[in-house]
Amino acid sequence: GYRVSLQANFFGRIHTYITFPEYNPRKHIKLDPPLNIQSNATASKCQIWWSVWNVPWYLAEILQYELQYKEYSMSWEVAWNKTLPSSLPQVEIEATELHSGIAYAARVRCKVSENENSYHSQWSEWSQTTVFQRADVPKASEKILNTKTMQYLLIPLSFGTLLYLFWNCKLSSRTQKNSPFLLSCFLTLGQKASPALTFPHQLLSFSHSIVCTMGILR
Repeated sequence: GYRVSLQANFFGRIHTYITFPEYNPRKHIKLDPPLNIQSNATASKCQIWWSVWNVPWYLAEILQYELQYKEYSMSWEVAWNKTLPSSLPQVEIEATELHSGIAYAARVRCKVSENENSYHSQWSEWSQTTVFQRADVPKASEKILNTKTMQYLLIPLSFGTLLYLFWNCKLSSRTQKNSPFLLSCFLTLGQKASPALTFPHQLLSFSHSIVCTMGILR
């Protein structure tokens, strides 16, 4: 421990005043405020981090932080306060605690943890502020609208394709009736069948594709 005294000179005479009979510096610590506070906000959360300066390593491991944040246009008197459970110089704010489209300001301060018996300190001054805003989340109604639009566009497109295949089948059938020799050529070994004979397979494959596409859109 230390003994702190104050000396004063009055009219040529020195007077000594004992201010603290027993002074322990470990019990009277005030740290510098955190530095370089930064933030990164997404649609799901906001990450805030900072650094500390001129703090011994044995104190950095037992620090306690308090976060304060508010809407940018509001006063600090109505800000939200959070005492962080960890000594790590970082924190996350869930998106549920933030309003979309609103700018926020945050700051942080530190002191030695209250659970530490060897040291005792008071809160530091507040750090500089960082400003952040939660990213917008796509509205569910817009997503549903886009899905329904695709479904409505797919129905006439599918119907038109079926008509085309059916008309192509009829033309192929007439060609086969008028040209028996051409039909025999189509059916020779190692050659592909005519469009008329492959039409059921085309229709089945196309219908399967339509069902799969509708399932994906849902």
